[in-house]
Amino acid sequence: MPDTVVTPSIPTVPVMPAVLDQLRAIVGERGLILDDPGKEPFVRDWRGSLTGTAAAVVRPANTDEVSKVVKLCHDHGIAIVPQGGNTGLMGGATPWPTHSGILLSLGRMNHVLEVDPVGYTMTVEAGCVLQTLQDTAASHDRFFPLSLGAQGSCMIGGNLSTNAGGVQVLRYGNARNLVLGLEVVLPNGDVWNGLRSLKKDNTGYDLKHLFMGAEGTLGVITKTVLKLWPAPKDVATAWLAIRDPQAAIEILSAAHAASEDNVGSCELMCRNVIDMVVRHLPNTQDPLKADAEWYLLLEWSSSRPRAEGAEGMSDKLEQFLADEIETGRVLDAVIAQNEAQARNMWRLREGVAEASRAEGPALSYDVSVSISRIPSFIDQGVKAALEILPGLRPQPIGHIGDGNIHFSFAAPKGMDRQTLNQHEPAITRVVNNLVRDMAGSISAEHGIGQLKVDELAHYRSPVELDTMRALKRALDPKNIMNPGKILRL
Repeated sequence: MPDTVVTPSIPTVPVMPAVLDQLRAIVGERGLILDDPGKEPFVRDWRGSLTGTAAAVVRPANTDEVSKVVKLCHDHGIAIVPQGGNTGLMGGATPWPTHSGILLSLGRMNHVLEVDPVGYTMTVEAGCVLQTLQDTAASHDRFFPLSLGAQGSCMIGGNLSTNAGGVQVLRYGNARNLVLGLEVVLPNGDVWNGLRSLKKDNTGYDLKHLFMGAEGTLGVITKTVLKLWPAPKDVATAWLAIRDPQAAIEILSAAHAASEDNVGSCELMCRNVIDMVVRHLPNTQDPLKADAEWYLLLEWSSSRPRAEGAEGMSDKLEQFLADEIETGRVLDAVIAQNEAQARNMWRLREGVAEASRAEGPALSYDVSVSISRIPSFIDQGVKAALEILPGLRPQPIGHIGDGNIHFSFAAPKGMDRQTLNQHEPAITRVVNNLVRDMAGSISAEHGIGQLKVDELAHYRSPVELDTMRALKRALDPKNIMNPGKILRL
């Protein structure tokens, strides 16, 4: 999507000195950033392509402080942009250039409040870094499955606010599927305490799902009760050179039964992307220097430790790959023999965004279609884009187990961003029209934020959009909570 977008109408009430004094009284000097150099990392997005403004960065230390800050802003009509780790790609946590209110950073609220290994739950604050939660679960012999490239810096509140996906959705679902309860500060400062560790609760509307995926437009997630699973004890990771995307979905279909429903991840990559990652990220190696255009990263895992002398995941995977080579769907394959080799395979996949930023100008579409339509979508989408700009370098990759394709194109060699932007609207239209025609989604896991507001309005029905607006107006009648994101009111 374009890096410059039309700014919507948002509240422009300034933060007066008296309000700053009240904010300082609530969060203390440590919780208030007013100087431009201090604010800069918060008001600029991860890619460095979107920059907004904020009168102050406010960093509360607990829910009570969040509540008081939000109520103060509500009473004065001051706009709020909530932010977690600031790793999103749609500008949802980045203020607009005309934003005159505050940026509310949850980074200081980073405590794990309770781990219940018997009940398989963990209660945490919104500012906890995702990798910290993964490590905490592992220290209790449990597993928290949300996993994505930014896990070393993204925060769970932001993950839930954007309903993050990642590489384990195939088996465990999106972020919203990993949550039992939430605590949320509403736009008027009230606190809704829904921190229930219940798998069955049929008492009216399930409010927590209003706030997950809402990108901070309906309230601020401050705490959550997360689901845990048994820790994997037997993991096999393989890198496959495959015939084509059609072979990929057939391999995945066969793998479910062959693994006894233990497929954890299945990631499709093309040759162009692998070369790009190896070129830009140090200490990465191509696991399989095969003469192929398409590859799969396939991982099977079980919570049962491999018994001595018994067949384990690697043995089952090896036999499966041998059978798949016979069918012609797999051309060559290697199974990681140790953790370092497995980490290298995953680094190739998870480092794509970082490598792409180093590669130069690109277009990227985060879309989903039904799994069976992935090969046709890739084929038709690449042809349509190349008809508009023949020099584009296609770089499709994706979580094919859940139908999510990151449909990317590097600019033609030597082309700058400004020139590429001239072609972007036409390419965006043909790609998103194809997604629509295949009954897919124009945003599979990255959300809407700033960059897809107009696309959402173009492709969603009036009934859907009016229902979303009705919810927004009911909960946030002053339109102070992350205004201008997702919807134009």
